[in-house]
Amino acid sequence: MGKTTVMVIGGKESFVIRVLVKKLVDSEIDAFYAPATVDSINEGWNKCSLITYYMDGGEVIHDEVRRFLIDKITDEGKPLILIGDKVDAKAERDKMPSDVIYTIFPRPLDNELYIKTVSDLFDKIEHGEFKKSILVVDDDMTYLGLVREWLKDDYRVAMANSGLQAIKWLGKNKADLILLDYEMPITSGPQVLEMLRADEETKHIPVIFLTGKGDKASVMGVVALKPEGYLLKTIQKDELLDNLQKYFQLHAD
Repeated sequence: MGKTTVMVIGGKESFVIRVLVKKLVDSEIDAFYAPATVDSINEGWNKCSLITYYMDGGEVIHDEVRRFLIDKITDEGKPLILIGDKVDAKAERDKMPSDVIYTIFPRPLDNELYIKTVSDLFDKIEHGEFKKSILVVDDDMTYLGLVREWLKDDYRVAMANSGLQAIKWLGKNKADLILLDYEMPITSGPQVLEMLRADEETKHIPVIFLTGKGDKASVMGVVALKPEGYLLKTIQKDELLDNLQKYFQLHAD
């Protein structure tokens, strides 16, 4: 169990949930049921790579369970599929950050579409393509917004407009990669990298520098700091996405 395993959460192990688990298993996808309690979900967490929460009609996710799911998914990026009546599902969606729920299926469930969605998700996870978290650090808010717009469909994107803001964000959140402006005022990119490398919690986060200078001396100065790489800020959307995809595929667990 693990890489292609679904944890199906529900208030009770109803007939519908038992059928859903069986259909997953029949499709060669490991699956198991977990009661909707923090202890049960936590116990099954490391056994799965995808979570499905099945809500019976009128069911509400308890606050402590919702908070636990939000925190764990934000930290680890496991996709959550929510199944429920339209009104119930919308109410839960409105209580969660927009990037926590991968998709919502209405009841009654289209089993064939659900199984296909799960299979496609596992393919993306296997190839390292599923919603990695990227922190973009740049003092130019216009450039930050542009890069976020380019990346948001493929990655979870956070933004910081200074090195200190980035450090503060990383104190509460995790990133799979940092895109760091080399030429920032006050606290420069190299200084931020030095702070990251000095902190036990952040020293292993990979950093790619963004630089506006492509001359040999500038490039050599960037490379000397031993980041994971560097990208010119003149890079266009398709090239940036291609570079990031290659990076994550190369460094897939």
